[in-house]
Amino acid sequence: MRIAVLGAGGVGGYFGARLSAAGEDVVFVARGRHLAALREGGLRVESELGDLTLRPVAATDDPGSIGPVDLVLFAVKLWDTEAAARAAAPLLAGGGAIATFQNGVESVETLGRILGPGRVVGGVAHIAATIGGPGLIRHTGTMARLTFGEPDGRRSERVEALFAACQRAGIDAVASDRIAAAIWEKFVFLSAFSGVTALLRRPIGPIRADRRTRALLLDAIAETAALAGALGIDLPADIVERIEVFADGLPAVMKASMLHDLERGGRLELPWLSGAVARLAERNGVPAPIHRVIAAALALDQDGAG
Repeated sequence: MRIAVLGAGGVGGYFGARLSAAGEDVVFVARGRHLAALREGGLRVESELGDLTLRPVAATDDPGSIGPVDLVLFAVKLWDTEAAARAAAPLLAGGGAIATFQNGVESVETLGRILGPGRVVGGVAHIAATIGGPGLIRHTGTMARLTFGEPDGRRSERVEALFAACQRAGIDAVASDRIAAAIWEKFVFLSAFSGVTALLRRPIGPIRADRRTRALLLDAIAETAALAGALGIDLPADIVERIEVFADGLPAVMKASMLHDLERGGRLELPWLSGAVARLAERNGVPAPIHRVIAAALALDQDGAG
């Protein structure tokens, strides 16, 4: 497959590197020092699943220079969604698709509005990975899974092609016929995980070990789950308990990407995570006091240090 990776950070950089190493034709779209490092020294991945160095790497800051591709792996930060989607349009000129692996629950709708709903494959990335330095992706733990599918649930040729490419690359992948529910299942966890770890400036380990902060995390999870139910999303009845078990199995040092962004003075995805929970909950008459407080408490940091 010819694949363009828009957003060569933790998600795009890691999975794009695995696909490239397995022989797929991958071009990374990056910028700044990260782009310079990719061009000069290649892309390195540090992971318990196996380190990897790609050299040379096809990388650019101009999606329009790539030409048509089979698939755009879309993993930009949420504040870049609309601009990056418009920049991606020439990549789809040959009939290709765009698979979004962003955080939040609004990406499929946003991309469909800009590029056409028939172009979009929904996706979920389960991984803790960040840019460890220019040209370096650092993966924490061993969780690295992609779940993707058509919004209408059908098993399309493009979903099958991506699934086959993931298998060739040794990527844990799931082709789902209920991708909307899968996106919300992650969001129930991620909205709470990102919000609480950023609010407390702590990784998951100490938060789950203290009864007070553990209760805060679980209550935040329950708020998003209640919102999903109010919106008619078909999630398991025991979703909060399942996520609690999942959170207990995470490496104690794991932090949400939003906390990494906060620590380095970067912009936060807050408006699309806890901010989105608070906004959608208010619109639908669902109480979400914890996410409302998180959104307010971090509001002065959401645009970064400048």
